[in-house]
Amino acid sequence: MAVQIKLLRVLQEKEFERIGGNTTVKANVRIITATNKNLEALIQEGKFREDLYYRFNVFPILVPPLRDRKTDIMLLADHFIQKYSKEHGKQITRISTTSTDMLINYHWPGNVRELENCIERAIILCTDGVIHSYHLPPNLQSRETDGSDTTIGGFKDIVANMEREVILEELKKTKGNMAKAARTLGITERMIGLRVAKYEIDPGWFKQRGKN
Repeated sequence: MAVQIKLLRVLQEKEFERIGGNTTVKANVRIITATNKNLEALIQEGKFREDLYYRFNVFPILVPPLRDRKTDIMLLADHFIQKYSKEHGKQITRISTTSTDMLINYHWPGNVRELENCIERAIILCTDGVIHSYHLPPNLQSRETDGSDTTIGGFKDIVANMEREVILEELKKTKGNMAKAARTLGITERMIGLRVAKYEIDPGWFKQRGKN
């Protein structure tokens, strides 16, 4: 609270004294502040001065949490990919479809900082120029993407996500040719057919895309 009183004086009187000094210094500044706290609640708790709050609250700009700005997630992800690809000497060409879905559907309790850390981790682990789902943190690979409390998933979800993504990537390379994809993966056509049905993958989409 003592610091708040001093800051209030700077805002009201536009003057202050340096630490250890006794000369009053005039201040002609504009102050921009940011917080992730509920200041009105802190005022009620007696932890934040009401007069200082109204001094700050001249032109408030409310920024919604990242989970409410779905369209910003991939824009920010692309920015962080460029930043950390250069920093770690990697050539990252794209993010897989499965990884994109995970990033968009996750609830991001840590907001932009958590997304940044997530992308840097993925780039460090990436070896083939593509960020896959298994490069993302485990909490993104489970079913807890919406922030709900569930014990279903865990290891089985991670394995399923990896399997689905490997099949998607191979179908993309073979333009939807399941026979070629099966041979490359070292499995039978029947097995890849079962997996395609299980994960609701449409090989025809890749065939159509290959014609364009």
